[in-house]
Amino acid sequence: MPESGYDLRRPSPYGVYDVTPWVLRLVIANVAVFGLQILMPELANQLVFVPQLALREPWTAVTYMFLHGSPTHLLFNMLALFWFGGRVEERLGGAHFVQLYFIAGVTGALFQLVLAPGGAMVGASAGVFGVMMAYAVFWPRQVFLIWGIVPMQVWMMVAIYTVMSVFSGLGGSRGGVADFAHLGGYAGAIIFLWALDRWSPANRWRKRVNSVKPETERALKQNFDKVNLEGVHAISREEVNRILDKINTSGIGSLTLQEKLFLSNFVPPDDRRSWTQ
Repeated sequence: MPESGYDLRRPSPYGVYDVTPWVLRLVIANVAVFGLQILMPELANQLVFVPQLALREPWTAVTYMFLHGSPTHLLFNMLALFWFGGRVEERLGGAHFVQLYFIAGVTGALFQLVLAPGGAMVGASAGVFGVMMAYAVFWPRQVFLIWGIVPMQVWMMVAIYTVMSVFSGLGGSRGGVADFAHLGGYAGAIIFLWALDRWSPANRWRKRVNSVKPETERALKQNFDKVNLEGVHAISREEVNRILDKINTSGIGSLTLQEKLFLSNFVPPDDRRSWTQ
């Protein structure tokens, strides 16, 4: 039993946690396809992403993610997926985690197509790098042990990999690494997380709660110069005068949401029957 109520599903100081359902499925799928590569290399050749053939074989922008060049290549990608993926899956939920993973993989293929169209590509690295970027967005200061020795925060790992990938990619990626695909994985994750937050129900609710009502906005525009400060506490009167000075200097459009809401308490309502009249 864990001591002091420690939850084995929570990450340790170095990011180790139990495998989650979709991480496990992806690991199994990658290992299974690698076995298929060995047994049926001709079939595997139909799944490799070749930039020059991308329009003729568009499915390879996804299938290449399940192929690997060697057992070591597979091992490192799956270890990284295990280390970073579990907590990200718990945070996003299974459906969004899978979407993140595959979008990062596809954008990795697109980056390779545009920036380094010269050779074929295999490997789950772009999807894994997307998961790593998501981890860095949510828990940037989480510490991992690099090679089991060097402690490093996740945001720094992402920054170092980004710089290395840019310089290596511009130098021709002589080590055979798809550097631009790694950068594409990062970019795909950032775009996905931005879109997920922008159109999330929680974000829409925040906008509704924190927005200024149309009638309040109209009253401010029509009657901000008719503020009645009679009987208002000195502290509130000072803040109202500050906001009015700001309007006179920079216009009513310069007010923050909080300033508009505060000033609306002292502005007479718009007495016109219709704003459009």
